[in-house]
Amino acid sequence: MKYLAVFLVSMVPLIELRGAIPIAFGMGLPTVPTYVVCILGNMLPVPFIYFFARKVLIWGRDKRFIGKFFTFCIEKGEKAGQKMASTAGRGGLFIALMLFVGIPLPGTGAWTGALGASFLNMGFKSTVASVSLGVIMAGIIMGVVSAMGLHIFGL
Repeated sequence: MKYLAVFLVSMVPLIELRGAIPIAFGMGLPTVPTYVVCILGNMLPVPFIYFFARKVLIWGRDKRFIGKFFTFCIEKGEKAGQKMASTAGRGGLFIALMLFVGIPLPGTGAWTGALGASFLNMGFKSTVASVSLGVIMAGIIMGVVSAMGLHIFGL
């Protein structure tokens, strides 16, 4: 049951693996299985985001109750895509996307990365590979930080 909870938390936008790993460590779950479960949970939504999120957001941006939120998401995805493209140029998008997803800051996870890649029309295979490497990188960083926190606070 604990692994299911961690898996589901790692799928939630904005929280993702960055929040799931510290939660799992706090539950006392072992590192390697936790890491695998969090990566799988964080990556599961990526194909759906890549193929469908932009279409749904564009459809809903002029709807009464959801329009403002959908417009916000479109702007966030376009902004992330433009930032990656301007920073890296077209040839460096793979690395830029990996680093964007891999550095665990608010709003830079797999959800935003996949949405930005779809707005840039980056290929699906490249997107999945780049986001996967970024998620692995973020997982390592969060695992180290979480382990240090547990050690420092004696938990």
